[in-house]
Amino acid sequence: MQGKVELSGVNTAGLKVLSQKEMDELLVEASQGSKSAKQKLIEGNLRLVLSVIQRFGSRGENPDDLFQVGCIGLIKAINNFDPTKQVKFSTYGVPMIAGEVRRYLRDNSVIRVSRSLRDVAYRVLQCKEQLIPELGRDPTLEEISSRLEMSTQEVSEALDAVCAPISLYDPVYAEGGDPLTVMDQVYDTRNTEDGWMEHIALRNAFKALSGREKQILSMRFYDGKTQMEVAGSLGISQAQVSRLEKGAIRDLRKSIVVS
Repeated sequence: MQGKVELSGVNTAGLKVLSQKEMDELLVEASQGSKSAKQKLIEGNLRLVLSVIQRFGSRGENPDDLFQVGCIGLIKAINNFDPTKQVKFSTYGVPMIAGEVRRYLRDNSVIRVSRSLRDVAYRVLQCKEQLIPELGRDPTLEEISSRLEMSTQEVSEALDAVCAPISLYDPVYAEGGDPLTVMDQVYDTRNTEDGWMEHIALRNAFKALSGREKQILSMRFYDGKTQMEVAGSLGISQAQVSRLEKGAIRDLRKSIVVS
């Protein structure tokens, strides 16, 4: 998206910027039904749309489509904005534009979400958009759940279910050198380098045991059998099983420590 001058036939390099005074006057006129004021507000806030859709540039969607969807969000924000509230238009408009883009991405996502859960999510998003101008900020999960008379868990699950997925290779930071991706910040606590080395050492040590020792360890620690059950299966005494088991474990420890 960077470096693209035109989006949906609009020259982004020449987009208008309204002063705060112009914004305030046009918002009042638009709230009174002036179509020309609404048109001027749309044209004067296309940079706002552009700044919002740049957040979604890594999703692989067509920038023209995102820009058009963002404009729909802008129009909704202008139509619903109340200039009597002590809230900046950008504070109200950005979530509306972003919400419209997220809805578009969800509806076109390859991940299918149940209709009932999607309906709950839409209710939550609508409630969030209503609360923003009232509170002058993004509402918390508790505030949304209280308004909708739902549990915070239901609200959270609904939002998570319709949240657009991200790639493990999406960049999260870049300055100068190679970008830092989501994958770079994922840490596997089990499959670490030390874990691989211990697994390899244990496997090699196990291979060095006799067939009888392997059989006893497998029956004891994989099948979960008692020493008496192992002894009955192999036709030897419980004392022999105990002696072979201890010897095998001792040899495994020695091999791993040496490795």
